[in-house]
Amino acid sequence: MDKDRVKGKMDDAAGRAKRQVGEWTGDNELQVEGASQQVKGKVENAWGKAKDAVRDASDEAKRKADEHKARSEMEREQRLKDERRKQDVA
Repeated sequence: MDKDRVKGKMDDAAGRAKRQVGEWTGDNELQVEGASQQVKGKVENAWGKAKDAVRDASDEAKRKADEHKARSEMEREQRLKDERRKQDVA
């Protein structure tokens, strides 16, 4: 999990708490501050999710490339063995 997601969750929760306290006490400034912090947290969380998705896609692409490389190498080795057998028979 990306650190931006963690920070975003914390800001969202803290902002929610501030906003709620502002509602209970009638403090409009605290309500606005809390709502603003919530939005900041949601944006950070979304940014972290996007970074995680890119990282996951990159990891998957690397894994598939490695598999393809290994499969190609195995096929190449098999072709070499087959050629050697043909030469030994001839």
